[in-house]
Amino acid sequence: MIPPDPTPMTPARPWSRRMEGAVAVAFWFTLGLLMSAREISRSGPGEPIAWNAIAEMMAEIGLWALLTPAVFWLVRRAPAERGAWVSRIALQVVAGLAIAFVVEYITRGVFRPLLRGPVPLDRQWTAAGSFVRLRMLDEVVVYLAILAAGYARTAMFQVQERRAEAERLRSERAQLVADRARLEAQLAEARLSALRMQLNPHFLFNTLNAVSALVEHDPAGVRTMIARLSSLLRRVLDSDGSVQEMPLREEADFLRDYLDVQQIRLQDRLRVEESWEPGTLAALVPPLILQPLVENAVGHGISQISDRVGTVRLSASRVGATLVLRVEDDGPGLPPEAKSSRLGVGLANTRARLDALYGGAASLTLSPASGGGVVAEVVIPYRSVGSPEARAPLQNGAAEQAPARVQAGSLEAPLADEPLSQVWP
Repeated sequence: MIPPDPTPMTPARPWSRRMEGAVAVAFWFTLGLLMSAREISRSGPGEPIAWNAIAEMMAEIGLWALLTPAVFWLVRRAPAERGAWVSRIALQVVAGLAIAFVVEYITRGVFRPLLRGPVPLDRQWTAAGSFVRLRMLDEVVVYLAILAAGYARTAMFQVQERRAEAERLRSERAQLVADRARLEAQLAEARLSALRMQLNPHFLFNTLNAVSALVEHDPAGVRTMIARLSSLLRRVLDSDGSVQEMPLREEADFLRDYLDVQQIRLQDRLRVEESWEPGTLAALVPPLILQPLVENAVGHGISQISDRVGTVRLSASRVGATLVLRVEDDGPGLPPEAKSSRLGVGLANTRARLDALYGGAASLTLSPASGGGVVAEVVIPYRSVGSPEARAPLQNGAAEQAPARVQAGSLEAPLADEPLSQVWP
């Protein structure tokens, strides 16, 4: 009984069954022609050709051709693999002796009397004589040749299977990597959308509080503030929530409308200075990335000044492959015990958005200004509108090289041209 294969193989055939059958038939037919030619060449001049012997030989070859698929099936079903090779080789040896015995009997005991006529009694086939005189040794040799061909065939199938399995694993791995990247991108986009949804109401509520503070004292200023607020809201609502970056020029325009509102609230106690290095206004920045920093500078810095006009300075410069954005105020500064993580939703939200968009390639730092006040500094990879880098989509932590953290007051990069500066009012 053939032991079952615990892991039957379903080969990925490098050829079809019909082609394999055609090759097998062609092989045996060619072998028969060659052996017939040899038999014919043995006949001397004038001697008759032993056609009956040739017919017997062709019948034997045809029988082996019919048995070839059975030998191949035996090799595939019970291969001599590690761990079971002794029992399976023993099985194949026994099967080979049995097949050789059957072929010997059919060829000598059936085909020969039919094709050559009556056989003398002393030359008739017997089982004992076949074993004792080793008459079936030729059949055993043929069986071993077919067995070797079966092993070569099986090895080719296994190589094909391993290649197909490796290709399938590579395809699955590539699909898993693509799915993971897509899910990470979707997660980062969902996180950014949630952060923007959190930031917009926060900005709106703070602005409405500023409006309510002036209702009784400055009705004209309230009307102007509401007009500015409507412009701000229109910018927020018109912006595409899926946009991850926008030109710094648009962010600066938004900040001017926002600071107009704050100037009305502070009764002209706010002065704004802008200094944009040439080329930086075309740089790409996350939407509303500076508004929380400006709001923090006004709320915690300028609003605390009662005896003079406070100043908020906005600037941008390029340092190597990074864009440095600065928001500086000249207010009282941070108390020694204060921590930037406790300064409200805006800064925490900004840090989270930078991390979601750029990973370790971006930073947000707060530090004391040299003349008093606070400097908020954002460092992100420099990507300008229309550049090849801008056409590549951002992913969570997508930047490959993290820029050095630029500390406040340490910028010494020379400017190629005079900076674009503006002071208002």
